[in-house]
Amino acid sequence: MTQSGSQRFYHLHLVSDATGETLNTVAKAAAAQYSDFRPVAHIYALVRTPSQLNRALREIEQQPGIVLFTLVNPDIRRHLEEYCETLGVPCVSILDPIIAILAQYLNTQSTPQVAGQHALNSDYFRRIDALNFTMAHDDGQSVEDIEKSDVIILGISRTSKTPTSIYLAQRGVRTANIPIVPGVPTPAKLNGLKGPLIVGLFATAERIAQIRRHRLLSLKETRSTDYIDPRLITDELMLMKNLCSENDWQMIDVTRRSVEETAASILNLLAESRRQDK
Repeated sequence: MTQSGSQRFYHLHLVSDATGETLNTVAKAAAAQYSDFRPVAHIYALVRTPSQLNRALREIEQQPGIVLFTLVNPDIRRHLEEYCETLGVPCVSILDPIIAILAQYLNTQSTPQVAGQHALNSDYFRRIDALNFTMAHDDGQSVEDIEKSDVIILGISRTSKTPTSIYLAQRGVRTANIPIVPGVPTPAKLNGLKGPLIVGLFATAERIAQIRRHRLLSLKETRSTDYIDPRLITDELMLMKNLCSENDWQMIDVTRRSVEETAASILNLLAESRRQDK
């Protein structure tokens, strides 16, 4: 562990025989519980041969830290565990406790598969279809078949409509998003639309103004414009909120929410909507 100023760092080695997505997600969730420490993540994906593992072992030796892994091959797994024991660094298989509980509950043994969760099955192709649909229906595009959406997201500029839509698409949810702009009517197809869940996203005017300023600065635009005027942003928000209230559409405050948290709230609303439709 090292220290730079008031921030303390530690090395976190993630070794996977697949994409490393599972490891990365678990590691981030766990590391977030220790705000005084910052992990330096080293990700080794698609580790399926001894030579590929050796690269990871060299870096673990050079920068010792916690080792988390998801490996199916017993020889590669054993080599990693023995090497880490020699170095005196902790080494943990994050799936072992879950697999053990499943085996006990189901009264059967697991059938280990490398990247089993990434199989090219119907669920995979459903996610790809959702991504294609979502990209084609971003920012008010292709409204002629918007009724095919699972979710339609409304919001003024800089309320995270597009990243939330893409996150949902990666979960297999066909998502369209439509910007709410003063003076520009919403698509007529939204009126009385049955089927898709329609959700409006909003934040405080101050938060949106801050995000918009950063956006303009990234474009090297320094002039003051109505785009970042909090009073006009408040008018935009009132337009959006009134639209949702008049049509009994759900609304979510994203002021202090991450994209992941917003998407999780929408997934909960979608599940509840589908239960009511049954």
